Amino acid sequence: MKEKYLQMKPEMGVFIVRSHFNNKCYIEGTKNLKGAINSTKFRLKYGSHPNEELQKEWQEYGETNFTIEVLDNLEYEKDELKTDYTEDLILLQKIWEEKISKEGVLFYKK
Repeated sequence: MKEKYLQMKPEMGVFIVRSHFNNKCYIEGTKNLKGAINSTKFRLKYGSHPNEELQKEWQEYGETNFTIEVLDNLEYEKDELKTDYTEDLILLQKIWEEKISKEGVLFYKK
């Protein structure tokens, strides 16, 4: 069971934090979706998120005025030799940023 756990790979992809009151969003690509989402929630809750604008509005309007969801998953390649998916995640994030910006959604400043 321990070996099986160690062989498990975390889900990779892009997630979004979306504001319900001003339609702004924060998008992030990550090699570990579950970990990054949990970290984002924790940082926002305790006032330590690196995006100051998002953090300020989270504190001002509260958690219930935001949703956090996975936009897309990045699958691991069958070729086990590939271990670095950084560029793939950057590209996937840019694709989603372009797609969402066409809908008129604003982004939190980086």
